[in-house]
Amino acid sequence: MNNIFKKWLVAGLLSALGAFPITSSAAWPDDQAIELIVGFAPGGGTDLMARALVPFLEKKLGGKARIVVVNKPGAGGEISSAYIARSKPDGYTIGFINVPGFVFIPMYKQSAYQTSDLKIIARVVDDPSVLVMHKKSKYRTFPELLAALKKDPGSLSFATSGRGTSGHQSLLKIEQAAGVKGTDIAFKGAGDYKSAVMGGHVDYAFSSIGEFLAGYGDPDVAVGMLVLNPTRVDVIKDVPSIKEFGFDLRVSSERGIAGPKALPQEIADRLQQAIQDTLADPEFLKTIKNDAPLVAFMSGAEWTKSLARMPDELKAFVSQMKE
Repeated sequence: MNNIFKKWLVAGLLSALGAFPITSSAAWPDDQAIELIVGFAPGGGTDLMARALVPFLEKKLGGKARIVVVNKPGAGGEISSAYIARSKPDGYTIGFINVPGFVFIPMYKQSAYQTSDLKIIARVVDDPSVLVMHKKSKYRTFPELLAALKKDPGSLSFATSGRGTSGHQSLLKIEQAAGVKGTDIAFKGAGDYKSAVMGGHVDYAFSSIGEFLAGYGDPDVAVGMLVLNPTRVDVIKDVPSIKEFGFDLRVSSERGIAGPKALPQEIADRLQQAIQDTLADPEFLKTIKNDAPLVAFMSGAEWTKSLARMPDELKAFVSQMKE
């Protein structure tokens, strides 16, 4: 091939490339929809918050950002946390983690993830636990309930969102503090067990405040017995604090967003800022109504430090989980 022909061929190729320019893929988050993983069944507090966040996060991220909620319930959130940890760290798979379960599950069993497998992006809410009862429950005060359990251990059932979750932790802490024993009934989320409470198929349930306000509807059927907080909470001010019965306990469902460990910090920072901006948006707070007082933003770095202190508090309950 002579030099004149080579030059002609190169010129032709360059001309063709100019006519059909090579386009690179769009920058995150415009390439594809972002999956926002929820580890519990539809209708629970985490699911409702996720769906409320979506349109606002899309707007704050800008561009062509699209987010879809994907429910992966089961094992108290372990399935979803493991899914997030194993996902490609490209910003297109993120999800909610639910504390204390996220921290506690790897402490008492060989779990499918470790907390270090995920990058914490931001906390969204801090939502204290509520002991919920049917209005026609046999025991309608906390002292009556404790007396019944002391007389007949395991005789009363308590619905939770799964072993290791905040609801289950509520039961464990009450058992330890009061020297009683209840029967834990694990469901895949508050959306699943609220009908069991309403129908009287379980004696009691542990919900977060957000789930209680959103899920039970008719106050003539299901009511709060107490909130596991040192003080009463304004949005359910008629529900007494557990401290009023002599127990200094607090259990809360902290919920926030995380991604795979290798998620680029630039993407994590953009997500964190979008979450922070959303939680400060008056329109968003109006959308979530009763949940608004439970919003408690914490940066990824701050929440990571906070979670690192939690195992010291939880280790006392590991042996009970192995019984």
